[in-house]
Order: sequence, then C-alpha cells, then structure tokens
Amino acid sequence: MPHTHPQPIARLRALRSVELRTPAFTESADFYAEVWGLEPVERDTDTTWLRGTGEEHHVLQLTRGEHNGLGRIAFAVATPAEVDEAARRLLARSIVPVAGPGPLDQAGGGYGLRFTDPEGRLIELSAQTHAVTPRGRDAAVPVGVTHTVLNTTDIDAAVAFYTSVLGLRVSDWSEHQMAFLRCNADHHCIAFNQAEWTSLNHVAYEMSDVDHFMRGLGRLRHHGISPQWGPGRHGPGNNTFSYFTDPAGLVCEYTSEVAQIVEDAWIAKVWRRTPDLSDLWGTAGPPSPAIRSHMAGIPDPGPLAGAAPRPFAGATPGPLAEATAGPLAGAAPGPLADNTADTTEEVTA
Repeated sequence: MPHTHPQPIARLRALRSVELRTPAFTESADFYAEVWGLEPVERDTDTTWLRGTGEEHHVLQLTRGEHNGLGRIAFAVATPAEVDEAARRLLARSIVPVAGPGPLDQAGGGYGLRFTDPEGRLIELSAQTHAVTPRGRDAAVPVGVTHTVLNTTDIDAAVAFYTSVLGLRVSDWSEHQMAFLRCNADHHCIAFNQAEWTSLNHVAYEMSDVDHFMRGLGRLRHHGISPQWGPGRHGPGNNTFSYFTDPAGLVCEYTSEVAQIVEDAWIAKVWRRTPDLSDLWGTAGPPSPAIRSHMAGIPDPGPLAGAAPRPFAGATPGPLAEATAGPLAGAAPGPLADNTADTTEEVTA
C-alpha cells in the first residue's frame, strides 16, 4: 500500500504578529512607539501591543522577560473551523496543542490554538481577531510585520517541519545556510538561518514602498539613529533592507518591495553567498561583527521551556476528545528539493 504524507494542518494566510520577550521592556516600548513608528493599542504592566498602519489589531507584542527571546509567532487562518481542523491534524501527527482550540483570551481576541515547533518556538494560528481601521499610508511608518528570520541548529529539520506541518513553500535557498519560506505571494514570511543555537535573528517591518522606506530612515536619523547595516537591496526576495537594534539589542529591519510570487510559475533556486548579491545596490557593505552578534542572539529554548500544556482561559472543550494520534511526519528535504531549479546565483545574507 503506497505511503501517503499527511496534509499540512492549515492554509496560512499571512504572518499576523510577533511577540518579543525583553528585559528592557519600558525602553523598548518607548522605542517602538516613539521612534520606530508603531502605535500602542493596549498595554498593561508587563505587556504592550502595538499596531502598524494595516488592518491587524497588533503586529508586535512586547512582554517583559528576564532575557531576550521570541515569545510567539502568530499566523492568520480564515475561519474558526480551520483552527479546529488544524488541531485535529496536529493530533494526527502526535503534536499536542499547548492551548486551544478556543477563544483567545488576549488583546485582539480571536479564536485560535498554540503549539510548539521542535526547537521550542511557540506558534499561534488564529481567526476572527478584532479588526481595526487602517491608518492610511502617508506617513513613513511600518504597515506591519512582513517576515522574521529564525536561527536554527538544524535547517533541514526546520524546513521540513514548516513545509510539511504548516504548509509553507520554499522560495529560495542561500546555499545551505538560509532558506526562505512563504505562505502567500510575498517571497518569504519566515526564513531560517543555520546557526550554533536556536534564537531570533530579526523581525522585519514592511514599509509601503521604497520612498517610505528611505523617508523612514531619514526619520530615524532625526532621532540620532543610523542603520547598523544598510540601506541596500537583497538578492533573495529582492527586498530593500536596513537593520537596526532596539534598546534590548534585538534586531529590527525596515524593508520594502519584496518579490511577489506567482505560485504556478515560480521555481526556487540556490543562491551563492557572495557580497555583491547580498546587496544588489552595492551601498551597504558587509554586515559588521556587532550586527552579526545581535543577529546571533542568545540561546532561546522557547517561552514554554519546562511548562506543561494548559487550556485557554474560558475556553470550552473542543470536538477533539476522541481524536487518535498518528505518526509524526517524515523526512527532512535538503536544499535541492524537487521544486528547486538546477541554477545557482550568488548572495550573502
């Protein structure tokens, strides 16, 4: 009998938001609101939620923590029924949600679930979160979060999990050092970087166009803040870039004009890592040892390291009590999978 691979757990529509844990909570909240260009929508003693100019209730959640780290990555799905189906498919892979499915007891509301990936990162899928009115895009401030780059100790296993379980598609590789994955037409919403330990590399914020991107750099310069790498334009993704650090040393990026993928026509390729294609404009120069150190971060076992799964506050039992667990999905593909062209170009990221 032929072996059939399990389906991905859901169709992810977009990267919704990112949560960061920071010991410099007050300073970071002030930075992202007063300098970076996000707008606080809710706050309490240890948490602040901030929005961009788009429709998401919030794109960044800052949470007070003892050390720098990634709190969670939140993806949008279409309906609560898709969240429930995602929970069933997780259980079929012997992956038990740490919370939900059920109503999200958090700022922005919604219906969702959370689970951890093999390296301890907390993943949230949600639907029907609170809508907010777009702010308009005249100001040179971020629309929202467009991608996050994650340091991993096993890039093949990470890519296998996020493609097999979450249904992301590989857009490109940068040799066997980086992999760029998408959930919609944007070239990447997640990228993995092979590293010595698991940690957050950086979070990128979308500017409306290259003019807003450059005006945003000018606004930061008025605050006395210069890029630690950039401005430039990357090869993979063709997006503009300028990298900065927040008060806790976490790396944040302004970016614009990311490549748009035509799903049936795109063929992934492997880029070589050379300086001239790290920055197609030739304006940025190589990343400094300081920004590389910030991108490496510190080892991060995840926000739930050592914690037991718990349900959402107020959530009612879902229809999963009779679900039967099955085997975990299989092999990790390398950088030259079936959808990867036998062409190489050169890049350094």
